[in-house]
Amino acid sequence: MTATASRAQRTRSVVLHLVCIAVGVLIVVPVYFGVLGGFKDNGQLSTNPLGWPDPWVGNYLEILGEGVFWRQLGNSVLIAVSSTVIVVGAAAMAAFVFARYAFRGREFLVTLFAIGLMFPFAVAILPLFVLLRGMGLLDNPLGVILPQAAFGLPITIIILRQFFRTIPAEVEEAAVLDGCSSFGFFWRVLLPMARPALATVSVLAIVTSWNNFMLPLVVFSDQSWWTLPVGVQAFQGQYADDTARVLAYVVLSMLPALGFYAVAERQLIGGLTGSVKG
Repeated sequence: MTATASRAQRTRSVVLHLVCIAVGVLIVVPVYFGVLGGFKDNGQLSTNPLGWPDPWVGNYLEILGEGVFWRQLGNSVLIAVSSTVIVVGAAAMAAFVFARYAFRGREFLVTLFAIGLMFPFAVAILPLFVLLRGMGLLDNPLGVILPQAAFGLPITIIILRQFFRTIPAEVEEAAVLDGCSSFGFFWRVLLPMARPALATVSVLAIVTSWNNFMLPLVVFSDQSWWTLPVGVQAFQGQYADDTARVLAYVVLSMLPALGFYAVAERQLIGGLTGSVKG
């Protein structure tokens, strides 16, 4: 019986490893093709799609030498950071109230935010456009920052509320006995203890903003405010016949988000698992 169980466990392990390898190949091969494709020309992509470039073509250097890419990168960073600061700051205060105070209608308000998770962004794009036009926020970064922050509130509040509820009540009582006000406890005690959760929601907000394509496309008609996703689409249309150059542009637009996610991965996992470090 033990030998049979051991063989079954080894079989499951082998199958699991094979599945992981297959998934890894499906992820790595397109990235490998895109990165190397940026160093080729169209002729090499047709005759040698997965081989090493020969000769190496400077598509990446040409794109980095253009001011358009850096302007779009700066726009993406500005919008992503601003949206994240607003959504995390507002959600942290709301989650603190929902987690630490009992009042009539609290669960109803939390349910409303939870329903917001099921509300597709595409459904709101037309009324949102009309609203932004009436407020004069078209071709204005606030026309993207504020809606992104609003749509990011539900998931951010839910994550932070759950984390704040894990903080023992004794910690708050000790802070009050030491003369801490409610805001003092929130600012000096709760937020430092909630760094893993704050890092998690910050990473999610930045990545979501970075990948947002529809809202900047609708809000910005001025090309000087285009973000990288919109810029990639426009670049693809401009250089439709130069696939290698398009691949280089796509890879460069991915690198900042991938680098940020790689650096923040540990904080992201720690926040999702709800670990609290005293």
